[in-house]
Amino acid sequence: MLQINNVWFSYGGKKVLENIDFNVRKGNHISIIGESGCGKSTLLKIIYGLLHVEEGTVFWNDTQVLGPNFNLVPGELYMKYLSQDFDLMPFITVEENVSQYLSVFYPYQLKERTLELLELIEMVDEAKTMVKNLSGGQQQRVALARVLAHEPEVLLLDEPFSHIDNFRKNSLRRKVFAHLKKKGITCVVASHDATDVLSFADEIIVLKDHAILTKGSPETLYQNPGNNYVASLFGEANIIPIQLLKPYAEINKSILVYPHEFQTSKESGLKVWVKNCYFKGSHYLIEGMVNEEKNVFFSANTAYELESELYLNVPIETINLRLRLSE
Repeated sequence: MLQINNVWFSYGGKKVLENIDFNVRKGNHISIIGESGCGKSTLLKIIYGLLHVEEGTVFWNDTQVLGPNFNLVPGELYMKYLSQDFDLMPFITVEENVSQYLSVFYPYQLKERTLELLELIEMVDEAKTMVKNLSGGQQQRVALARVLAHEPEVLLLDEPFSHIDNFRKNSLRRKVFAHLKKKGITCVVASHDATDVLSFADEIIVLKDHAILTKGSPETLYQNPGNNYVASLFGEANIIPIQLLKPYAEINKSILVYPHEFQTSKESGLKVWVKNCYFKGSHYLIEGMVNEEKNVFFSANTAYELESELYLNVPIETINLRLRLSE
């Protein structure tokens, strides 16, 4: 088990993390999310032992992770950390980078393992290409293969697919995260990508103002984010007073409504005027205005003319669910 116990850290007197406390079971996948500058990357570096904590401890099972104040070469052998810098060797080939830390005393196994990793990152055809001639996305894939080479017990990934185009990204993350689950590798990922978080994590930890704001399963946090900050990390979200949706209601509360949860009507509901219309491929994201002061975002199958008016409704089941979860 990975244990992060009451960790505090500052850069030059400026507080970056405070009272960070959570555990990760072996083989689980944890996603760390939050706005830029909230401390996600710093937390990964602390777990790996690249930074020395002011207070608190980090343990992998019974072994304490010690920082640069104790280790001449920071980092732990049973862990691998993929930073946003990649740290590749530019003047050797892709396959040489991937196999760099594999044993040369077993050439057949080295070749077999290297090929397996190149297939995983979908770069068999680029095996003989020098890394300096690759795109940023290709370099990120090589860096990912390299940290997987030794099958670490713990893998720390900082925005692991940020440079990779959508054509590759979707299949690549399915392959990589399935590979980690199959091998029982504990994984902690810092990411801004909602798909990385919602589709693959066992648990999400949300950072804000240097501390853990909330944590829970993807389903729990998506359905009950607690506030607009958490909801916005998964995409557009609206905070709507119940009395705007149901004028007869006596409840003086607001609920979160995602764009896809609105139903449109030409007759009754929350009256909105269309201000902007954004094509999203499978649907349109419409920005509307309520009472000339409040913006609301909703999804629609077709575009609407600007300044046209329509009505929005939210199913009573959704309203009751949000009210129940907020109790």
